Amino acid sequence: MKTWLMALFAALLMVSTASVADARKEAIGFAGADYWRAVKDGQEGTTTSRSPEHGVLISVPGQVWFEVKTKWVSPLGALAIFGSLGMCGLFYLVVGQTRLSKPRTGRKLKRWSRMDRALHWTTATMFLTLAGSGLAIIYGKYFIKPVVSIGVWQNWIWFAKVFHNYVGPLFFLCLLGVLIKWFRHNIVNMVDVQWFMKCGGMLGKHKGSHPSAGFSNGGEKAIFWLLIWFGGIVVATGLFLDFPIFGQLRRQMEWASFIHIVGALILICGFIFHIYMGLFQLEGALEGMVTGEVDETWAKEHHDLWYEEVKHTLEPPAPKR
Repeated sequence: MKTWLMALFAALLMVSTASVADARKEAIGFAGADYWRAVKDGQEGTTTSRSPEHGVLISVPGQVWFEVKTKWVSPLGALAIFGSLGMCGLFYLVVGQTRLSKPRTGRKLKRWSRMDRALHWTTATMFLTLAGSGLAIIYGKYFIKPVVSIGVWQNWIWFAKVFHNYVGPLFFLCLLGVLIKWFRHNIVNMVDVQWFMKCGGMLGKHKGSHPSAGFSNGGEKAIFWLLIWFGGIVVATGLFLDFPIFGQLRRQMEWASFIHIVGALILICGFIFHIYMGLFQLEGALEGMVTGEVDETWAKEHHDLWYEEVKHTLEPPAPKR
């Protein structure tokens, strides 16, 4: 009797195992190769979510965008940044610093107010930190990840992403402040065209000529409008990416990401030249934005039209100790 029961139990176990195997094989056939082949092909399935495109687990065109970003956008962006740095270095070696042609008089003109300087340095700091966090997101896996521990890398990239997403919208306020505060100084006119035709007095037969300029010269106006237009594009696309809750489709997000990256890279390259001009190329240029005042000689040589307007406000030289 006992032997018979054991044999019956073994037979039932064999049948049960076979049924489970058949069921598993059937499940694999349904949700295995065929299922994932459909998913990888971008076919739409069924879901209870009512959000657009939620029925498609894998976006096939999105893989194309990933390839474009990885193989073209990122390398060309790095080339543009290093190329801009190289051009500045080469310019300095070949042309040299643009120095004042006459001694300083010691008499000062007020050029930038405290509000101007606060706005400039706040915008500059925000831009540099956002550029740094954005570059870390794009290029960090090539330059940072190989030289730090996995824990450091995880915290680094997490902070870069959170910082970029939350601080980015605040850059819009700085951009708006720059536009409102300095718009009147950056209206382009024929004086700026002539300034560019003479290469700002830095190259060729015009070197040392100090072409005429108002409060802002042609180069400064170019940087201003570069910031306004491309900064506006970067802010708009950044907000579009920051808040993906208004029915944006994947293709739209990919295009926004592409435009955002390209616009940011153009801004970074432009401000490499701006920083170079202020720090290394033009003698006395940085002083105005640090102290708010410029020397009379500097004003005459670089902004002669503005100097004629404000020379009656000249302050006497500081007494020598």
